[in-house]
Amino acid sequence: MAFKDNRDFIAALKQTGDVVSISQEIDWDLEAGAISRRAMELYGPAVLFENIKDYPGHRMFAGILATYRRVAIALGLPPDTPIRDIYRVYEQRDEHPIPPVTVPTGPCKENILTGDKIDLYDFPAPMIHDGDGGRYIGTWCFSVSKNPETGWVNWGTYRFMVLNKNTISGMPSPGSHLAMIMKDYYLPRNQPMPWALVIGPDPLSATAGLAGYRIGENEADHAGALRQEPVEVVKCETNDLMVPAHAEIIIEGEILPDTVAPEGPFGEYPGYRVSEFKPKVFCRVTAITHRNSPIMTVENPGIPPDGSSVGGSMGVAIALKRRLQKHGFPVVDVYCPPEGAAHLVVVSVKKGGHERAKAIHQALLTRRAWYTKIIVVDDDIDVYNLGEVIHAWSVKCHSYQGIYLAEAHGKGGPATPAHSNEERARQYGAVACFDATWPVEWPDEYIPVRSSFADVYPEDLKARVLKHWKEYGF
Repeated sequence: MAFKDNRDFIAALKQTGDVVSISQEIDWDLEAGAISRRAMELYGPAVLFENIKDYPGHRMFAGILATYRRVAIALGLPPDTPIRDIYRVYEQRDEHPIPPVTVPTGPCKENILTGDKIDLYDFPAPMIHDGDGGRYIGTWCFSVSKNPETGWVNWGTYRFMVLNKNTISGMPSPGSHLAMIMKDYYLPRNQPMPWALVIGPDPLSATAGLAGYRIGENEADHAGALRQEPVEVVKCETNDLMVPAHAEIIIEGEILPDTVAPEGPFGEYPGYRVSEFKPKVFCRVTAITHRNSPIMTVENPGIPPDGSSVGGSMGVAIALKRRLQKHGFPVVDVYCPPEGAAHLVVVSVKKGGHERAKAIHQALLTRRAWYTKIIVVDDDIDVYNLGEVIHAWSVKCHSYQGIYLAEAHGKGGPATPAHSNEERARQYGAVACFDATWPVEWPDEYIPVRSSFADVYPEDLKARVLKHWKEYGF
């Protein structure tokens, strides 16, 4: 049975030792950020701050899905489930969307603030990194927007910074689904776009918001698929958008079509602060609803891992796998390693070769090129084992015949550290593909035998060694 909210999820993490509760007073200004960043860099537990300076009764939850152990727990699997099996379960569930169900009310309506009662500073939006442009209330969250003409509802994870007590600025990239809905419907009509920010959704709804599903598909349906039961949603107070009833905080408002506001810089998911203080979307808050003793959920991006590079990467990898399979490629697995910070994709195929690697490269360039490196490997390589991937890339990728480069103007990511400010501004993308497969024209006798325990010893000897492994003293 799925977790309805983060409170149930936290209780489960306490049972497995995957969360640390800190009762000492912790400052929202950098201290909570420093603690959570250190915990993630050590692949440590999630952190629940229970005593936040200046905010009695409020809590903060960080590093929510920053390890595969916690992703497994969120999916209802044993904590030590292998990464490959986690991906398999995710992919199998994702094939069966379950639409949300509407309920009359929910815990997110325990407190309703409108008019003069709206004050974003009533919530412990943290100053996460030294050098950030402000306090970020939206990091582990998703925004809700809708195209009234097509009915498409987008749950998308974008960052949002507090400007004052009732306004927010945000950074959805020009190619994001929120930006598409704004451009397709609201900008031509010069109308404000109804909008909601969901803070503290259940962990699998948050994962769906990170995943980047196909244009026109509703992430709420995919959240239901991952949960194996529908998300309960409730209508907002000041617009017709539907939001998860068990979320911690809902900020309602509208994005203005003719106004921009400063946002950034911010230490982002590639592990570097590359964004600048720039004009971004301007959101006017019309209502805030929240649970009693609300839990502010926080993503502290930086050097991997973090929630976006672990929990968020699975949906991206599976979407890329389906795209390649649609093009007819014999794909076995696609993996976006957290260490690659959304810039590396590893693809394994049943039959490789230079032409196939080139074709995969081109197929993955058809949309945004936020990933800047692709490694194609044979299916005897475990893509979830970076040691095997690096070994294959090092010894099987021909140093000039096996590397393919392509530029993708207008499709690049906004936060690639290797790109100049000018390149990021025009969304320049350049993608390198490394062919780490054996050439198909080689006869079998040309292909070297891999010198590994699994490949160069007789089966009976391997079985005997494994049987007596502990007896040997290991």
